[in-house]
Amino acid sequence: MSEHQKKNLFSTLLDFHAKGAMALLIRRIAWFGVYTLILLVIEAKYHWIPLRSDIIFASMMGTMLSLLLVFRTNTAYDRFWEGRKAWGSLVIHTRIFATMLHGMLPRADKDNRAFFAKYISAYTFATKNHLRDAFLPDELGDLEPAFIERLRAVQHVPNALGKTIFERMQMLFRSGVFRGEDMRNLKPQYDVLLDTTGVCERIKFTPIPPSYGTYIRVFIFVYLVILPFLLIEKYAVYTIPAEMFAGYILMGLEMIAEEIEEPFGLDSNDLPLDSISDTIRSNIFEILEV
Repeated sequence: MSEHQKKNLFSTLLDFHAKGAMALLIRRIAWFGVYTLILLVIEAKYHWIPLRSDIIFASMMGTMLSLLLVFRTNTAYDRFWEGRKAWGSLVIHTRIFATMLHGMLPRADKDNRAFFAKYISAYTFATKNHLRDAFLPDELGDLEPAFIERLRAVQHVPNALGKTIFERMQMLFRSGVFRGEDMRNLKPQYDVLLDTTGVCERIKFTPIPPSYGTYIRVFIFVYLVILPFLLIEKYAVYTIPAEMFAGYILMGLEMIAEEIEEPFGLDSNDLPLDSISDTIRSNIFEILEV
């Protein structure tokens, strides 16, 4: 069971509110609470509120805003789910890759078995860290120290590892260990490594247009500014918790969507790439009997 599955509702909510983003959300909600309190004081002292309860207007604005938020969260989740599918495909095809190599390489060929086990699993960790704009040599500890030092000067570490894996495949083909049909069968599994990196890079480097996110935030702000005017006459002092709760829902949804639209980071709602990478490494080493 993954860490995501182990969390119950209470621990998830605690984690949700412990983050910096949630602290920012609470501050924003507090400002709207203060704003509503000021309007209540003005209403009590001067009996001046330019807007009165208008359910039709409030419902119309709420409907438009909910449609925008649904589209916003769906778009963000599509990106999250596409990233998960890419990494799920990587898990499956690295297993297939390792299984094919196990059947093609002689059992006594410990050298090549160890090479592919180390470099394919290292490719997974390198891709994870590449998506996080990091280079963690400790996670590549199975590789030769000299090669790790060379990787420090490389701009695209997964490319360097992929190139090295394919060079070894070609060397084994030229030496007669792999036959032509072996290479034809191995090539699609090798290609998945590169495809996964490309798909994840497309998600990471093609963000949702900033103007779209700004438009929704402005709409939420305007809605929350107008909402107390529509509620004060009927709800009086209870307008404050109503306004703050509305802000919690609307701004919280927008912030969650902003977080999951780039799912490769270290936030609690991001993909568990560390555990997926560990799983791939464990599977490959077990299949190749290294």
